[in-house]
Amino acid sequence: MNLQGLALLKNSNNMKSEEEVIQFEKTQTQIKGLYNEIGILSKKNPNDAVNKFKLKFINQSIKEANNILGNKKPYSDFEVFNEDDAPSTSDVVMILEQYYSALEKIRCTNIKTEWGYWYWVINGKISNIKTNSSTIK
Repeated sequence: MNLQGLALLKNSNNMKSEEEVIQFEKTQTQIKGLYNEIGILSKKNPNDAVNKFKLKFINQSIKEANNILGNKKPYSDFEVFNEDDAPSTSDVVMILEQYYSALEKIRCTNIKTEWGYWYWVINGKISNIKTNSSTIK
């Protein structure tokens, strides 16, 4: 699915298809993985710059998240990191955490529990796609 395929989601925050769920999960998993990996680097040297190779993939994931989040982005004036400025690991961790939280909020509004399991809701109906429990109480 291309980024434009999630255009309806970013306006309504409701999942419209299994394909949207798959793209959402992929993006959220990438953001969380990057957060964990850069977080390790940040704990060692929080002021070290993130190299362009890593920044390319971080920005790619943030662009995908921006498309999903639409007007619910964590910071309305932030699109991606400037590769020429080489942000610090602590800056990247801060932004990735905000993106993960914003995505998690959307995920939790699109899942329901049934018989002790959590499922994605697609077009207002519980699907057969299992997910983790809600983290928002």
